Amino acid sequence: MVNGRARRWVLGAMASLGLLTAVPAQAITVPILVVDVDSGKVIYQQGATDPWYPASITKLMTTYVALDLVRQGRASLDTMITISANAAAEPPSKMGFRPGTQLTLDNALKIIMVKSANDVAYAIGESLGGSVEGFAEMMNQTAARIGMHESRWFNPNGLPDARQWTSARDMAVLGRALLRDFPGQHDLFSISAIQFGRAVMANHNGLLGRYEGADGMKTGFICAGGFNVVATATRNGRRILAVVMGQASARERDLKAADLFDYGFSQSTGWSSASIEALPASAISEPPDMRPYVCSRKKPMPIDEGQGAISAAKPGQADAIGMQLTGAASGPAAALALASLNGSVKGRSLPARAPLQPIPVWVGHNQAESETILSQQEQAEKAERAAAKTAALEAAKAKREALKQAKLDAKAKRDAGKAEAKAETKVAAHTKATAPKAAPKTASAYTATDAASGMPEAKPGTLKPTAKAHANAASAKGGSAKETTKASGKTSAKPAPKKAHAAKADE
Repeated sequence: MVNGRARRWVLGAMASLGLLTAVPAQAITVPILVVDVDSGKVIYQQGATDPWYPASITKLMTTYVALDLVRQGRASLDTMITISANAAAEPPSKMGFRPGTQLTLDNALKIIMVKSANDVAYAIGESLGGSVEGFAEMMNQTAARIGMHESRWFNPNGLPDARQWTSARDMAVLGRALLRDFPGQHDLFSISAIQFGRAVMANHNGLLGRYEGADGMKTGFICAGGFNVVATATRNGRRILAVVMGQASARERDLKAADLFDYGFSQSTGWSSASIEALPASAISEPPDMRPYVCSRKKPMPIDEGQGAISAAKPGQADAIGMQLTGAASGPAAALALASLNGSVKGRSLPARAPLQPIPVWVGHNQAESETILSQQEQAEKAERAAAKTAALEAAKAKREALKQAKLDAKAKRDAGKAEAKAETKVAAHTKATAPKAAPKTASAYTATDAASGMPEAKPGTLKPTAKAHANAASAKGGSAKETTKASGKTSAKPAPKKAHAAKADE
């Protein structure tokens, strides 16, 4: 039991760190828990049993189940893990192995702890559990056995699934169980980087090599859950475990974990301290969704990869988001309060990261086989790129030829149209030129001039000269109108002999 002065000092220190930030009545605090690893005593907690989306800290559960199967003799670290087509199709972060690729369980565990590769974690589940569903059942059975109460597992890699929950308390239970039950595997959680072929991949944990004494364990991030970490640090033989969840950036998460370690190492636990098993159950029925605060469309998508993650946010950006979360006070799901260390990260940063010490990983049974496989894959990839380039060139050539032919076809069509129009115009002109002309309305049908020019006489009965024609003829011969009228009234084809002679005498 601490005395009054010590108690006031502790409260003052907690207030200076923001650990006593007032929380609105309806607000949901982001989960934070600090425990002593050996005793399991709670140094500080808030919302420790509240349900939360775990993201890639799920892979700690996957690792425990795999190592437990090895301990039981049902698998070994040399067991081959096969990348299926479904595993290869998992979204990043991933190694990008081709379907059919195999690697040892030992290498697979190193990869998921450092690279957080979703495809490899999925393959571990399929290979050891027969299916992802079968492995998830093993995860749930194991979680219940080691004392986890709030966790529900449905996949081995932590990719978004609305049904997959955990809590800060459960992750502390899991972290302690990993360190307690598999003492020979402690190094698995503190690898600074892995090297696969020529590629070097740094651990996502921004505390490793930057915070004195940091030695594990795993980070995680999805938009719905924010930035999470289960971290351990050791000083003077004392190991502390901190769980920080729901943070708005990797930088803020890592800095808050560092501050919590500082605070934890300054505290001692006694018989009066609560144990993590005794923490009260949460009154919250489901995890809140951090997406509106963490993955806003107004800023770039957050990242949680490699040593650049801790400096991904601009100075003050994470703090502004934190203040937004602190001020939210409406609605049980949206009213999130960032209830710790809000004012302590502004303008602060961790030291530069220590030089990486990559651990080699490989596919196949050993490094020699891996080199052969990688060489074959490299040649195959070169051939595929060459084939793709050739196909692209051929496609471009075919497209150009098709375009050229289309232009020729269009020109031919236009020329044909012009020729057809020209022919139609010519036919129309010829038809107009050769069409018979109608007789003028004022022309006589039969005149003396026509007869004098040799026009054949009309056959009897075929032509009846008009009265006007007879009048004209009579006028020309000097005949009287009476005679003309008389002549026009005769219908006989044979003219009178006397008139015939007279006509002849006139000619």
